Amino acid sequence: MPKLSSDTLWELAAAEVHSRESGGGEEDGGETVSERSVFLMGSKAGGKTSILLRCLDRDEPSKPTLPCGFVFQPKDIAHIWELGGGTSLSDLVQIPITPVSIRSLSVILILDLSKPNVLWGTMEKLLQAAQGQLEKVFSQSQQAEKSKPGAKHQTPAHSAARVLPKDYPDRELISPFPVPLLIIGSKYDMFQEFDSDKKKVVSKTLRFVAHYYAASLIFTSIKSESLVSKTKSFFSHLAFGLDRGKTVSCESNKPLIIPAGSDTFSQIGSPPSADVDITSLHAKNPKDLWKKVYERVFPQESTSEQKELKDPGKDPQYSEPQIDAMRAQKDQELEQYKRNAAKSWKGLELET
Repeated sequence: MPKLSSDTLWELAAAEVHSRESGGGEEDGGETVSERSVFLMGSKAGGKTSILLRCLDRDEPSKPTLPCGFVFQPKDIAHIWELGGGTSLSDLVQIPITPVSIRSLSVILILDLSKPNVLWGTMEKLLQAAQGQLEKVFSQSQQAEKSKPGAKHQTPAHSAARVLPKDYPDRELISPFPVPLLIIGSKYDMFQEFDSDKKKVVSKTLRFVAHYYAASLIFTSIKSESLVSKTKSFFSHLAFGLDRGKTVSCESNKPLIIPAGSDTFSQIGSPPSADVDITSLHAKNPKDLWKKVYERVFPQESTSEQKELKDPGKDPQYSEPQIDAMRAQKDQELEQYKRNAAKSWKGLELET
């Protein structure tokens, strides 16, 4: 795999824009270059960066993620975006999900298995944010296609839903995510410490969610070379079109490895409800039923503190010395301007 570029986010972004504006990036010396985009999001401190670095064979310590970080893999081009901050910065999904990126975009959702009491809320909010932006961009792309000369006789370039094979399991009962989706359950080593009943609830719930969205699902731990290798295969399949392997594991007492299309609702069964009276839940649909059962077993913790997120620009983990120095200077100039304006206003009042 080629070595990753070490340029900064903004240098890479500027180079990418310049390349597209000049018509480059489509061919390299007459050879067609494969170009894909992968967007990672998930639980805060859930191991996203560590997993990404292992998948890219980068031997370096992981650092707190930028609000929306970007890396670039040359030749077989992979634009890889990582959303930091868990659900608190979900509005930033609009950065990686654009009319250009959706042509070859995949989404990876990384969920911290060691924190089941925030897992559903994290999963739900991030998937809703990504799906909403995808549908918005698909709609904009379709409108743009219709406005082109001769568009009436052309098939739209993008559709608001993936087209699955006619023999896809439970095809009429699922709601495919608009683009290929991989769900990774991280920190499986810590998850193994749970009792068997709780592990069964988490495993079966994520199997249902993954199948409902026509997604792949894998549990992993950076402490297991075997699981990292299998996770890398799934990642490389999305980022570079490589074979993801044929391993399938659906047993709740083992790490789940389920490629999209390898599971069925009949194999998953009904929600584990030994301590829950399903008839009292008044669910609107199957997904809502699974949610209610899951939340009875793992009451979801409040995420209200995330709404009071401090300014990321002042967060030490996102520091940029040169930019921070310039901002501090501008802040001082602004404060001086305010003081001068206040003095001038007082002078006008005295004269009046």
